[in-house]
Amino acid sequence: MKIVIINSGSSSIKYQLIDIPSKEVICSGMIDRIGLETSNFSYKTNKDALEEILPIPNHKIGLEKIAQLLLDENIGVIKSTEEIDAVGHRVVHGGASFSDTVLITEEVKEKIKQLFELAPLHNPANLEGIIVAEEVFPAAKQIAVFDTAFHQTMPEVAYRYAIPNYLLTENKIRAYGFHGTSHKYVSEKAIAFLEKNSKIITVHLGNGCSITAVKDGKSVDHSMGFGPMNGLIMGTRCGDIDQSVIFYMVNTLGYKLNEVNTVLQKQSGMLGLTGYSDLRDIEANAQKGDVNCQLALDMNVYRIKKYIGAYAAAMNGVDAIVFTAGIGENSTYIRKSVCTDMEFLGIELDDAKNAIRSKEIRAINTDNSKTKILVIPTNEELEIANQVYELILA
Repeated sequence: MKIVIINSGSSSIKYQLIDIPSKEVICSGMIDRIGLETSNFSYKTNKDALEEILPIPNHKIGLEKIAQLLLDENIGVIKSTEEIDAVGHRVVHGGASFSDTVLITEEVKEKIKQLFELAPLHNPANLEGIIVAEEVFPAAKQIAVFDTAFHQTMPEVAYRYAIPNYLLTENKIRAYGFHGTSHKYVSEKAIAFLEKNSKIITVHLGNGCSITAVKDGKSVDHSMGFGPMNGLIMGTRCGDIDQSVIFYMVNTLGYKLNEVNTVLQKQSGMLGLTGYSDLRDIEANAQKGDVNCQLALDMNVYRIKKYIGAYAAAMNGVDAIVFTAGIGENSTYIRKSVCTDMEFLGIELDDAKNAIRSKEIRAINTDNSKTKILVIPTNEELEIANQVYELILA
């Protein structure tokens, strides 16, 4: 069974064509820095590889380019769209409507659209991917896998807010959690690596960032909440902020609510602190002496450390810290900074191991470290493909 996986992030698209159940990756690739003049595009098969730097202004154009290459006469991997059995879509916010993988219908698309305001950087891109895929692969089943699903195991003390009860019972206002596909995948890999159910903290660091407390394979707390904006500092999102700031911006500074939303979602985070949203640019400029870039890195690390401490307390200990996603897997600086001065939690980083680049699961802690420090490349696409396959067989 050939399944196309479309994973649209806030500024990226990762995609794979996977044969299931063999798990053979027929082709894969990624577009990042969407919206910039220097978007990176990659496409790889067993025989060919293509990398380009070109302007990709939005997700729609990016998805159309992916489809074009899949069908290309020279380096394409399919001759007809009829070869595709299903398209699996990552959808960030499922709200109270979706706790499982579902076949996409007009009703499902409408509910995804209704959640735009709660995930304005993601759900519109996710729906765009669905609409384009329906046009390109009309015979394939379109299936949605929701980021919020993994976090449905959070206990009530973790997901409830201290607001009037009717806002939960009638309006479903609660913490839902996000990046669930990634956190689920890497936590399961960590459990297999450790050969036991453990107390694990998974740290997903990309343009969007989140952290999850996983106990015995289940999500028990998570840094994001009702929408994917709070928690850690992100590429353009502010993360945790005192809600009084919002009232001050509206009532005293004269901002409109939609303007506040734009500032906090698209103009804050690392972009607001430095002028750059990509951590590679920020690290490079910090090394050149840019004070704002260095401070932003320090703030980012400080916030991650606070959450690690909180989740270790919530679980009464931690057996392993897992770094994943683009920054978590590739930034030796961020991993080292997060793990520095954390001996009280039994966290001791091995600098030589941390410097190793690999696509394999690896431990980067010292031999004496009581807490394992793992780097586990996430594979949300494979996790989505597995869930799509299970739904089709059901």
